[in-house]
Amino acid sequence: MAEHRFRIGAAAAATALGFLTALAPSPVGAAPPRTGATGVDITGPGKAPASRFVPGPCPRTPEPIEALATARCGFLEVPENRTGPGGRTIRLAVAVIPATSANPARDPVVFMSGGPGGETFDDIPFLVSSGLNRDRDLIIMAQRGNLYDKPDLACPELDRFYATSVGLPSYAPQTERLLLDAVKQCRDRLTADGTDLSAYNSTENAADFADLRTALGIEQWNVYGHSYGSNLAMTYLRLHPQGIRAVALDSIAPPQSVSLPFAWTGAREGLDHLYKACAAEPRCKSRYPDLERTLNEQVRKLEARPLTLNVRPPQGGDPVKVVLDGGALVNLLVAKAIPFADVPAAIDELRSGRPERFARARAAGSLQVVGQTAHGLTNSVVCSEWVPDHSASDVLKAGREAFPDWPEPVLAQAPQLAFQEQACRVWNVPDRTATQRVAPVSSVPTLFLNGTFDMKTGASWAQRTARTLPRSATVQIPGIGHWVVPQSPCAQKVLASFLTRPTAPDTGCVASLRWEPFTIIPK
Repeated sequence: MAEHRFRIGAAAAATALGFLTALAPSPVGAAPPRTGATGVDITGPGKAPASRFVPGPCPRTPEPIEALATARCGFLEVPENRTGPGGRTIRLAVAVIPATSANPARDPVVFMSGGPGGETFDDIPFLVSSGLNRDRDLIIMAQRGNLYDKPDLACPELDRFYATSVGLPSYAPQTERLLLDAVKQCRDRLTADGTDLSAYNSTENAADFADLRTALGIEQWNVYGHSYGSNLAMTYLRLHPQGIRAVALDSIAPPQSVSLPFAWTGAREGLDHLYKACAAEPRCKSRYPDLERTLNEQVRKLEARPLTLNVRPPQGGDPVKVVLDGGALVNLLVAKAIPFADVPAAIDELRSGRPERFARARAAGSLQVVGQTAHGLTNSVVCSEWVPDHSASDVLKAGREAFPDWPEPVLAQAPQLAFQEQACRVWNVPDRTATQRVAPVSSVPTLFLNGTFDMKTGASWAQRTARTLPRSATVQIPGIGHWVVPQSPCAQKVLASFLTRPTAPDTGCVASLRWEPFTIIPK
C-alpha cells in the first residue's frame, strides 16, 4: 500500500556481464515451460519448475533511465511457490548495470528495495548517483510481484482509494469501509487470475535472490538493502548465507522486530531527535521554544476539529479537497512530506492558523501513479509477517507509551498503517511470524546506516539488531530521514569504503556532520 511502505516516496561483476549474454535460456534444468493466458508460465502437474535466467530487453520505464541504456537485462524464472510441486513459474525483471570503473571488482553489489512493493527500477537513478556502480557492477531485481514482473501485483483499486482519501477523515468508519472495499476488490481480482498470495513473502523473496546469484554464475556478491530491503537482506543472510561477501543495511527494519507497535517507536525516536536538534540550534530554540508542546496541541486540536480546505497540489493541477486532522498531521510527519528543515516552521504556522504547508503536502497524495506500487506484495508480506501476534490493544499501548498527550483515535492506528489489522482479515494469508521473526546470527561483515530524523525505522534499532552480528559497524547520519545513502554524500563514502574493505569501513566523515539549519520564519 503506497502510504504503508517503509520507503521514501520519490521517489554484476565484469564476469556477470558475460553470463548475461551467454546465458541463453540456461536453466538450472527443464525445458521451456508452457505459458498461460495471464503470461505466467505453467508447469505440468507434479513437476517442480526450475529457476533460470533468460536474457531479454530492459523494461520500458515511463521516464528513460540512462543507466539502462548500457545494462544487460532479462528475467529470472522461479517457482511461484517452492513448497508445493506442480505450481506455476513467475518471471522477475533483472538488470545488471555495468561499473563505471575500467577495472571493476569481481564481486558485484545486489540491491534489495524497500516497500514491500516499492517499484525497484525507479530507484536506479538514486543508486547510480550514489556511486553504487562506481567500482563494481550493480544488480537490480524487481521483487516478486513488482512492476515489470509477471505477474504484477499492482492494485489500482488501492491507488484510486489513496487519491480520494486525502479528502476524508483519516480514521472515520467511511474511510475504513472504502479501504477494505478496495483491498477486497484487488484480492478477488488477483486470486481469480490464479495468484497464490501466500507465496509472496520474505522467504520466497530471499530464495529468489539466492537463485539469481546461482543463475548468473556469481561466486560472491555484496548485498545492499534499504527499509524493507534491509529486512529482506537479513532474511536472505539467515537462510542463504552462501556467496555473501558483505551486507549493508540502510534504515534497518529488523525482521525479528517489525510489527504495528514497532511503527510508534520509530516515530517517537525520530521526532525526539528533531526536537533535540532544534533545541541545540540557538535560532531555532529561540523562535520555536516549545516545539513538542505545540505539536501535541495541534494533534489534539485537529483531531477534535479537523480542517477542510481546497488546496492545489504541489505537483500542479486543480485544487482538491483535503481534510487535515490529527491522524493526517502525524502521517505527514512520519512520511517526511514536509522537509525536516521546515518542520518547526510548519508546526508554528499551524499554531498561528496557517495550515497551508501541511495542507499542500496532504493534497500531494491526490495524484497517485496508478499501477506503480505492488500493493499485493505489500499486503502479503505485512499481513503474514508484521501484523500477526499483536492485538489492537498492543498498538494502542505502544502509541500511549510513545505519545501520552495524543488522543486515543490517533494512537489506535499505527502511523502509515491505518486499519491494517482489518485489511489483513480481508487479505487472508497464513501467519508466518514463527518462521520470519528470527534474528540472523552471522559473521559476515555488516554495515548499518541510519538517519537520526528517520520517523519510520528509528536509528537505535541498528544497535539492537547488531547484537547477533559480531562483525558489524553502526553509523548514524545526523539530520537525515529514511533511506540514508542517496541523501548523504558522507554515507555514500562510508558505504563505498565498506564495499572495498568490509571489516574496516572509513567513517571519518561522520564526526563533522550536522543537520541542515532549520527554517526561521518571522513572528
